[in-house]
Amino acid sequence: MGERLLALLMVFAPLSLVSLGGGPSIFAEMQRQAVEVHGWMTDRQFIDLFAISRAAPGPGSLICALVGWQAAGFAGALVGAVGLYGPSSCLLLAIGHWWRRRGDSPVRRVIERGLAPIAVGLIFAGVYTLLQADGAGWLEVATLGACTLALLRGASPYAVMGVVALLYAGLQQAGAIGG
Repeated sequence: MGERLLALLMVFAPLSLVSLGGGPSIFAEMQRQAVEVHGWMTDRQFIDLFAISRAAPGPGSLICALVGWQAAGFAGALVGAVGLYGPSSCLLLAIGHWWRRRGDSPVRRVIERGLAPIAVGLIFAGVYTLLQADGAGWLEVATLGACTLALLRGASPYAVMGVVALLYAGLQQAGAIGG
């Protein structure tokens, strides 16, 4: 059990420090570690835990506690959460102190511009991994693309979710997709 807890810490602590853009930026590596490297769960189980973490109140990155629970029970959930939130919280306190003192520094502006595309790329890698793990086909990819375009053009997220829900319900009712 101790080895598994240490492995959880060694997975989540480094991810904590590279989670630019939030939880979605590390889902790809989290899935790879949990499924392929350590074998704590299957792709399907990871997708299910991802869905639970998105449906539950709080940040979606709480998936770390669910992965930890799957790997090592309550102690694993605790280690997963502390591993993911602890290092980045400490780093953020130190950087926040430095950031406040720098104000309009050119270095600060360069850092902000440089990190934005990295965060976007990491988030797209997470989405791509989840689509692959779920066995997504052309319909899911097309839906993702259409929703992205609609949101970028200023559509209400609630309207987009409602339209997609109605579309998929209609396709399922017509027998065009499985349920």
